[in-house]
Amino acid sequence: MTFRCVAVLLALVSVLPLDSALAEAPPPAPAPAEEQLVPGVPPGPHQPWHLDTPDQVLPPRVYRPSALEEAVEPRSAAAGTYDLIEYVPLSEAEAVADAKVTCTTSTGPYQKQVEQWLKLKNANAKQSKADCLAIRAFQIKEGIKPAIGFAGPVTWARMQYLSARKNPNAAGKCPVRTYRVACVDLTRQLTWVQKGKKVVFGPAPIRSGRRQYPTRAGWHTVYWKHKNHWSTLYHQPMPYAQFFSGGQAFHAVYGSIYTEIGSMGCVNLRLADARTLWGVLKTKDRVFVWGRRAGT
Repeated sequence: MTFRCVAVLLALVSVLPLDSALAEAPPPAPAPAEEQLVPGVPPGPHQPWHLDTPDQVLPPRVYRPSALEEAVEPRSAAAGTYDLIEYVPLSEAEAVADAKVTCTTSTGPYQKQVEQWLKLKNANAKQSKADCLAIRAFQIKEGIKPAIGFAGPVTWARMQYLSARKNPNAAGKCPVRTYRVACVDLTRQLTWVQKGKKVVFGPAPIRSGRRQYPTRAGWHTVYWKHKNHWSTLYHQPMPYAQFFSGGQAFHAVYGSIYTEIGSMGCVNLRLADARTLWGVLKTKDRVFVWGRRAGT
């Protein structure tokens, strides 16, 4: 049986570490048991975070959409939907709201990886004032909120994306073919499309399947595209859906893709990325999935 995405709204979450983009990077330190990590800025009235767009359990009923249906573009996402919101200790999230914290003293779960990426002199996985200021400067530059120097999963994910931007297949893990291949790197939570060695889309950040319903690895084929797909069980939108393995598809979500819990198997993207990918991939194009999302 195939599975796809179920809606879950999380008020408080604890961090599940993301895999390192560097093979030699050590695993992240666990968050202290007494300090749960939560998004650092409260959601606005029209921005529900952690919305895991659901879908029916079984694969979709494939049909040929009419020209009239295909002419309808999915609605835009609300302003701020895809902001980079870092996970921080609850106590500091509250202090940020009261303007009491500008630079954290807490050691984040990705402290050493972030310090190494920034090429700090003493990457010892311990937070110092100098470390905080350097991390905070990076967060301000990249628009990560709250910019308090906490080395959390969103900061590290952004660094992995920036490292992959010029050459996402530098490690050669996605097979090079003469035809288009949509590459899905579960470890780094990135996707791109390459034809030969030329990258024709991406890389773009994604959210793949959670522990119980991982995105299936290996070779797949795009077998159906449905621009305005809706879940028939949960009546939720799946804009720019491109199905490649049973009920698993590339599609946009109207919520953050940086939630610590994964999808029900789908490869979730931001709306603009899903729209661009829609114009790049064609039916019968190949998809290659490898790696392992943290916690799966």
